[in-house]
Amino acid sequence: MNEAFNRNWLIGKFGEIRLRTVKALDQLTDEEVNASPDPASHSISALIQHIHSNVQERIAKGILHREYERGIQWIPVFAACDELKRLIEDDMNLILQTLHGMRPEQWLETQIVRNKERTHLDMLHQCAAHYSEHMGQILYLAKWFRRDQYRSTSI
Repeated sequence: MNEAFNRNWLIGKFGEIRLRTVKALDQLTDEEVNASPDPASHSISALIQHIHSNVQERIAKGILHREYERGIQWIPVFAACDELKRLIEDDMNLILQTLHGMRPEQWLETQIVRNKERTHLDMLHQCAAHYSEHMGQILYLAKWFRRDQYRSTSI
């Protein structure tokens, strides 16, 4: 395992997720981040709250061994745009601090996810992919709400 490569790649990926998600949120109103395009779709607020729960479960609990009990998912709860940005910032700061502080042996320690043992390295890459997928949903919804006024978040 190339520890430096993985650490640097993950730091870059989570930094990109943070930057692009916040840039999208900066363009939206509180009403827009809490709205869904249809009853079968999630709002941006629900997606960010889902990411937060995942960060707490996989990073805070799984890697840092902090107490966390994941609640019921996908219940719509109104959240102001500034509150969602703060949640993203806090979550990404936790991930980045964790990555910077991981000792070599921690990368291959394991945690149980859906009854399967997975290394922290594997979980961090899985989280990067998972959050990127949800970032894509958030960017799509932001573009859908803003239409012609949407500003690209590409780096």
